[in-house]
Amino acid sequence: MECDEKLVRFRQAHLNPFNKQLGQGQHDQEAGDDLSCRDSLLGLSHGDPGFQCSERVMDLGLAEDHFSRPVGLFLASDIQQLRQAIEECKQVILELPEHSERQKDAVDPSEDEPNIRVLLEHRFYKEKSKSVKQTCDKCNAIIWGLIQIWYTCTGCYYRCHSKCLNLISKPCVRSKVSHQAEYELSICPETGLDSQDYRCAECRAPISLRGMPSEARQCDYTGLYYCGNCHWNDLAVIPARVIHNWDFEPRKVSRCSMRYLALMVSRPVLKLREINPLLFNYVEELVEIRKLRQDILLMKPYFITCKEAMEARLLLQLQDRQHFVENDEMYSLQDLIDIQAGRLSCSLTEIHTLFAKHIKLDCERCQAKGFVCELCKEGDVLFPFDSHTSVCTDCSAVFHRDCYYDNSTTCPRCVRLSLRKQSLFRGPSAEEQA
Repeated sequence: MECDEKLVRFRQAHLNPFNKQLGQGQHDQEAGDDLSCRDSLLGLSHGDPGFQCSERVMDLGLAEDHFSRPVGLFLASDIQQLRQAIEECKQVILELPEHSERQKDAVDPSEDEPNIRVLLEHRFYKEKSKSVKQTCDKCNAIIWGLIQIWYTCTGCYYRCHSKCLNLISKPCVRSKVSHQAEYELSICPETGLDSQDYRCAECRAPISLRGMPSEARQCDYTGLYYCGNCHWNDLAVIPARVIHNWDFEPRKVSRCSMRYLALMVSRPVLKLREINPLLFNYVEELVEIRKLRQDILLMKPYFITCKEAMEARLLLQLQDRQHFVENDEMYSLQDLIDIQAGRLSCSLTEIHTLFAKHIKLDCERCQAKGFVCELCKEGDVLFPFDSHTSVCTDCSAVFHRDCYYDNSTTCPRCVRLSLRKQSLFRGPSAEEQA
């Protein structure tokens, strides 16, 4: 009977870890008594060979632990191991050279790093994003945002580690765009690797075409050769190939050229009539875009003098392409890319229709500024942007196109204005003086 009671206490106290009523000493003492009691019940002694066998115990179900701790539960031993791991990490950091870059990378000294750094016209801002994985433009290594400090230039979007800032030798590309906003208009102007003294055009590292010690990679925009750290085989549309061959296939360029082309892509610096006027003879879309731009320039005076148009801010429809309301000659590389893709023609046609609707239908003030053909004195009110009209180059009067070319006389409005000027310059006649 006494042995049965001990066996019950053994199952409740020893196998159930949630029962904390027993002290550690009492628990150990009763555990020993229970073991001896269980041995006596099984008919075993410590000297019996059957005492070493656990299969007989498992057969009786006495060794099963139905109250094992759940996975992930930290007990005293786990906490001790965690503390030991922390101490080992501390020891590794302390063994690194003091104030070295390796030691700075091992910890996160975000409070010691300034938020703004200005180097070689770069304006670097410390990034706060920790989850985005980037690549350092200087050392070509991955930037681990969780444990490393990294900066981004707000001008050219140059990214690098904090430890690589002082190693940068190339100035900000935006400064070049601000001072010299023009493209290289020769197709891959190669000068040869020997003209570079077999060194990278940017970092001056030794390179060769055989890949020893470093592979020479050619930039299709500049024609120069770069090493693998300065040329990542990035692809970009080359302006010279677009203007001369209407070729939009991306070519491999260096990192520096890629940033320059990205900053220049929306700048209207291409005057196609001077660079390659024959391009309009082969690309019909360019002729269509040029006509739409000319019409918009003719609509602009109506909007400037119209109160409703100024309140509706109609000209802001072209805020992404301000040069469209200034001239019809300058193009950006992005304009040409959109023309080739068919996007610019659709969007510009919609804007043209909106502007014409305001002038000819919606606004009475703009309608009153229309013209009547003085040659035939028939037909509806004419506007200079209508497709069937012609405009006098001297006085900007509007006529029907057929009437203007069929009539061999001079413009009636020009004649009237000339007579008016002559009467103003002539003095009063003798009869008027008397």
